[in-house]
Amino acid sequence: MMHLARDPVFLAGLALRVLLLAIATPAAVDHWYAPFMAQSVAHPGLDPWGAHLAAGGDPRAFPYGYAMWLAFLPLAAAAALFGLPQSIGYGLTLLLVDLAMLAVLRRLAAIPDRKLLWLYWMSPVVLFASYWLGLNDTLPILLLLAGLVALRDRAPARAAIWMALGVSAKLSMVLALPFLLIYLFHNKRLTVYFLPFAVALAGALLLLQVPYFALMGGRAMLFGNPELAKVYDISFSVGQGHEVYLLPLVYLLVLFGAWRIRRTSFDLLVALLGIAFLMVLLLTPASPGWFLWVLPFLVLYQVRSDRVAVGLVAVFSLLFIGINGLLAPLPSLPFDAWPFGHRAVDLLALPARFLSLWQTLLLATGLILAARMLRQGIQVNEYFRLSRKPFVLGIAGDSGSGKDALAASIEGLFGRHSVVRVSGDDYHLWDRGKPMWQVMTHLHPRANELARLAHDVQALSDGRSVQVRHYDHATGKMSAAARLYSNDVIIVSGLHALSIPLLRELYDLRIYLDMDERLRRTLKVRRDVEQRGHEGGAVLKEIERREADAGQFVRPQAAWADLVLALQPVRADEEARADAPLRLRVWARQWLYYEDLVRILVSICGLRVDLEEEGADGSVALAIEGEVAHEDIALAARELLPELGELLDVEPAWEGGMRGLMQLVVLTHITQALRARLS
Repeated sequence: MMHLARDPVFLAGLALRVLLLAIATPAAVDHWYAPFMAQSVAHPGLDPWGAHLAAGGDPRAFPYGYAMWLAFLPLAAAAALFGLPQSIGYGLTLLLVDLAMLAVLRRLAAIPDRKLLWLYWMSPVVLFASYWLGLNDTLPILLLLAGLVALRDRAPARAAIWMALGVSAKLSMVLALPFLLIYLFHNKRLTVYFLPFAVALAGALLLLQVPYFALMGGRAMLFGNPELAKVYDISFSVGQGHEVYLLPLVYLLVLFGAWRIRRTSFDLLVALLGIAFLMVLLLTPASPGWFLWVLPFLVLYQVRSDRVAVGLVAVFSLLFIGINGLLAPLPSLPFDAWPFGHRAVDLLALPARFLSLWQTLLLATGLILAARMLRQGIQVNEYFRLSRKPFVLGIAGDSGSGKDALAASIEGLFGRHSVVRVSGDDYHLWDRGKPMWQVMTHLHPRANELARLAHDVQALSDGRSVQVRHYDHATGKMSAAARLYSNDVIIVSGLHALSIPLLRELYDLRIYLDMDERLRRTLKVRRDVEQRGHEGGAVLKEIERREADAGQFVRPQAAWADLVLALQPVRADEEARADAPLRLRVWARQWLYYEDLVRILVSICGLRVDLEEEGADGSVALAIEGEVAHEDIALAARELLPELGELLDVEPAWEGGMRGLMQLVVLTHITQALRARLS
């Protein structure tokens, strides 16, 4: 913040704020807030609301909870100590809150300092509502945003405390809580945070709100506040004297939409909160301070959008300032400047429909902004793309080529809570001891129930569960059928995962694993001997027996793949060993990210990458060599696909070496396929 404080735009905004604090005493401060804080300082106690009312104070003075009172109390006490007007202590507190909002917005989004200064610090809305009218609504939304930062940083208890403080500062902030609970409940990667957040939130709300509600003065000021009744001001009749209130109706619809989206990214959560507060602003005779609830969300929206968004927000802001400048009481100045008394103009002189038309323009502009915010939030939300249907990935390859290992490594990125795996081995027709295996191998399609495999994958893709037997390689027998439930990501791996058209059509991404034959045999023998208890000679004999079926039925599936991954020894004349230096050859039918991937693999991971083929049809072939640690793979993924972090597990299980490179390559294609869903 130090270099930001030296920026001329910052200094200009600071000078404007200091000037307004020096010359203007807003009516709200003069009539309500300053007398209340003066009474609190003069007669300290835990019930400042009751003490103020007992002294004959205005019941509208301070309808806020402990968080708001404690935030303004220190400088109110300092002003009393030094014999300064309470308006000075109050105004300086607003200035500190403004500075804190700058810091929180910088944390919440990667906003260039100069852009943040123009969009927030120099916003005429902030200057008008906070310093001209003296309204304190920046504080509760600041506390709410601090909670969002903590939630994004995986500190659920701290986030809940900030949220509870926001509700204590202004009860209206409770509107945000259902969205936060839905966000944590529906995002499987974040479900572990739901209970800590909910418990901390409940505890903090009990600690802050129950004592406040128990005070007669607090209840009188809060529930006697005329702003609460604004919720019911806009309604339509449904006959027989019954009314439907528009604001609660629209709020519940937005909340239902958030529930239906289910898989919500953090950016979409922020957009939905902004839309919810915007609906409150538009569908009530809103206090001018309520615009301060929406402004930070509009700042974030403008940063991520285009010039049209900036123009719309500017128009919306001017319409807001214009109508509230006409209606709101004017501040006191050290000189007589107001020819029309306590308002800027004589309202009786305005045409009858003028204010109604102005309000209509404000509503129309706000609704357009809400629609654009929702659209933008959905466009950047990988979860929304996923919510349309699960992402289905098919992995085919010869026996021992690493299908299950690749499936496990992808599952490690998304987390078990988000993945269901379907193994082609579970669809063998017979147990290992059956005589049919003497005349047919596992690599023959007719030895497998491929139609049932396709049926089950279709059901899982539609969100339904299926009954599946499991093939136990240790015993060679099928287990009893168990239920398999659909999930966000469905990984199908098997010898024939790409062999029939119906299966291929179900996949969002088709992968074929092609391994150097000597290396494949070496790895298969080691696996079958060490993990499955087979005898080495028998394994080699079985490989030879299967060779004809592999050439006829398995390897041709590479032609149907979107992505072919092949592991090879770096030196063709070198003995095929699992620990020998390897090269990963990648062929992709369509690949949007390969140029960025090459740059990052070379610059971050220090690998050698050769472009072997670049077809006019968009196909690409790369050869990648070198050693790479899992930390470098994770760093490369964050650089290449920063938005994908919302889809991955809280702590993705990145791998090093060739397996980690496969993870990275596959993720680029998953991102590409997800984006194609909304194109």
